[in-house]
Amino acid sequence: MKKLINFFFVILSVSIFLSSITKAEDTKYSFGNHELNFFSGMFDFSDKGKRSAIFGIQHQDENLLRNSFLGTLSPVTGIMITADNASYFYTGVQAQYKMGKLNIVPSFTPGIYNEGDGKDLGHPIEFKSELQVSLDIFSNSELGFSYNHLSNASLGDKNPGANSYMINFLKNF
Repeated sequence: MKKLINFFFVILSVSIFLSSITKAEDTKYSFGNHELNFFSGMFDFSDKGKRSAIFGIQHQDENLLRNSFLGTLSPVTGIMITADNASYFYTGVQAQYKMGKLNIVPSFTPGIYNEGDGKDLGHPIEFKSELQVSLDIFSNSELGFSYNHLSNASLGDKNPGANSYMINFLKNF
């Protein structure tokens, strides 16, 4: 757990450093319109026998934002890793709803799950439904909280699912 926390703070420090060199739009160090979401929390908090610390990172290319009748949609890709070496690689879509400094972001992301030493979710294909709420803390950073549920939609013989919550730090580059 301490290694995950230390890694999270190293990533946070690097992102703050990178933001300091990308403030000017015309600088040669500008990476474009990308958002990284660093998160850490508790995987499967509702199962006392299999709960585990979780860390992850998610990428969103803001050049791909599309306004629709469902809100502002964009593709996302990410990875989650637990302290029990379970991992989930995913890609999907999220909607964004901005209300002043408050951001509400539901998402749906199918992916590949590897249980490692963690919980057996019944199938390697899992679907993550998530709701994230965040606040703009600076012009290019947000701090938030998210909840998600992993399920294989009964593709396997069993479908125990997993419920997780995370603290999120989002940074635009």
